Amino acid sequence: MSVFDVIGPRMVGPSSSHTAGALRLGLLAGAALGTTPKRATVGLHGSFATTYRGHGTDRAVVAGLLGMAPDDERIPRSLQVAREKGLEVAFEVIDLGPGVHPNTLTFALEADERTGTLTGSSVGGGAVKVTEVNGREVEITGEFDTLLVVADDVPGTTAQVTRLLAERAVNIAFLEVTRRKRGGEATMIVQADQSIPRDVIEAVQGFEWVKSVRRLQKVTE
Repeated sequence: MSVFDVIGPRMVGPSSSHTAGALRLGLLAGAALGTTPKRATVGLHGSFATTYRGHGTDRAVVAGLLGMAPDDERIPRSLQVAREKGLEVAFEVIDLGPGVHPNTLTFALEADERTGTLTGSSVGGGAVKVTEVNGREVEITGEFDTLLVVADDVPGTTAQVTRLLAERAVNIAFLEVTRRKRGGEATMIVQADQSIPRDVIEAVQGFEWVKSVRRLQKVTE
């Protein structure tokens, strides 16, 4: 049985792009924030803007923000669950232009003093592609456990992070480091074959030159 066999009967007009993919984007958005949001504004671009209610995209997105798995029996009533948990969600129609994938969502999230943004597309068959997190261009598919590190651009940062992962036998599938200017702020994206242990994340957070660390858990099978 596939995830769509499970989620389909519980959602109106089930679609791998408009339900499973949307839920996975919600999961990744919540992970990028680092906690369950209290307020969320979700922008709907392209076909999402016209079909999101009929295909259950709104319920799927909210389920993802609440951390529900794709086969969670609460998905059909996720909007009610959100109200019970104090999560305020607003949906708005947006136009990101003709060059943007038609199944694209934007997230603006708040929780206490923490804020975060994410933009991602549901590209078919439940697969997703995240292109922006907190104002930084990224390319994250949710196929791997991912560590997103924002740090000062100082020597040894990459070596320190990869050493911690190697010590825990975590194999790096992909690693990318970008920076806006030399000596400024750098963004490191580490995608791993195994789950990234909590103590590795805590160790990276402990480096004085690191500004933020987010773990985006694998969301695809």
